Amino acid sequence: MADSKSKGPVTTQTNPRGIPVAPFVDDVSEYVSNRAEVEQTLRRFQEMISKYQYMEVNTQRRGQGLRDKIPDIKKTLEMVQFLKLRKDANTETDLETNFELNDTLYARASISPADTEEVYLWLGANVMLAYPLDEASSMLQEKLSAAESSLSNCEEDLEFLREQITTLEVATARVYNWDVVQRRKEKAEGKGDDEEKSRPG
Repeated sequence: MADSKSKGPVTTQTNPRGIPVAPFVDDVSEYVSNRAEVEQTLRRFQEMISKYQYMEVNTQRRGQGLRDKIPDIKKTLEMVQFLKLRKDANTETDLETNFELNDTLYARASISPADTEEVYLWLGANVMLAYPLDEASSMLQEKLSAAESSLSNCEEDLEFLREQITTLEVATARVYNWDVVQRRKEKAEGKGDDEEKSRPG
């Protein structure tokens, strides 16, 4: 039989990103010792659900940002690798391309592979830096790997958060139903034990 001190244990277990595991309520009578604690317990569960939902929205937003960013990184990496291949092939033929000046404005450009020593990459916050081709390729591969890993973590966290929300919703229903049963028992006992025992079911 559970000691009254063990009811409502504080959960310290977390997922790899430090998101806490929701309490699992199997036996409500061990978790809530009397009806006086029900309202406070239900309120705490609702606060936890709200926090999980807030984390879920932020994780979804972060995941969408990564899904938008990954194709751009891949495209840039492919271009750097293409330029490197052309340079290594020692081809005499210039590369004809459209150079983007603005969102809808392009200029025609000729690039000599032999003269292609470095590329300029946007780092964010309106910062652009020149990188040698090998260094640019290495950096972009690292960025791509990090972004894909972060996206995988986001998807894992979303699944975890949904599980915790479901666990708390089930716990809320169990505590609420237990309270209803206890209330009925108290009401029936108030009318007299003998009368209650004489009723079928």
